[in-house]
Amino acid sequence: MAPQNAEIRVMDEDGILVMLDWATKLGWNPGDDDAASYCAADPEGYLGCYIDNQLVSIISAVLYGQSFGFLGFYICHPDFRGQGLGRLMWNAAIQRLEGRTIGLDGVVEQQEFYAKSGFKLVHKNMRYSGLSDVTMPMDPRISIIGKGILPSIIDYDRNYFPEERARFLERWLEPMNPQRHGIYLVENGRVLGYGVIRAAREGFRIGPLVAETPEGADLLFRALAGSAKGQMVSIDLPLPNEAAAQLAERYELSPVFATARMYKGQDPNLPLDNIYSFASYELG
Repeated sequence: MAPQNAEIRVMDEDGILVMLDWATKLGWNPGDDDAASYCAADPEGYLGCYIDNQLVSIISAVLYGQSFGFLGFYICHPDFRGQGLGRLMWNAAIQRLEGRTIGLDGVVEQQEFYAKSGFKLVHKNMRYSGLSDVTMPMDPRISIIGKGILPSIIDYDRNYFPEERARFLERWLEPMNPQRHGIYLVENGRVLGYGVIRAAREGFRIGPLVAETPEGADLLFRALAGSAKGQMVSIDLPLPNEAAAQLAERYELSPVFATARMYKGQDPNLPLDNIYSFASYELG
């Protein structure tokens, strides 16, 4: 049983910054300005548990559309573990997402716990990281994502995510943001892929990265990673996509740690062969 004086509160954007700091201490390496995008996705979706005004446990339970939700940031402060606080937060998050398909990218050692809560393993993911040694390609088919194309990119993203996530992407793809930028691939007037690179606590993170062909993914990766040449870059790819792992290894990125993509409810059957990096392990 959790202590009776444990209080669950909704975290505002400043609170999400604290959550990102906790994630950093665990080696998750979040983006420098992820908090604004996370808050835009679902301002009510970030929960903190306090005892005597001290933050002791956190979790996120983000709503997408009418049918999907995603769990993340499931962390309890080391000094307060074993007191039922994690279970308290877990139950609050599950209750918030009740009636929806729920996804999560969990650390491998927690799979058994998630399975007992009704989650099923669908596939494993792997973070790959390494120094970027690629040069940005000069190719007329790729362009920076600006305000004009943004609505089309948001529509295109719906092919790769279980629900629409326009509020999240409007901030994630915000033009003229010095902390991040997006690039899209177009041929004959048709979008064939896009990707985003953002500054992280260490180096840069690429995600999402989606493309309809391995060649398109390679071009987008070089355009993104080339903008951070000489810096550490990371991608979070679904292991069933062998072409994604081959891309990472081709550019001398190395596996760092694995996670488990699990769902409670209907598997959305995402086109994993076209997904080369997820946006975020915390939000999907």
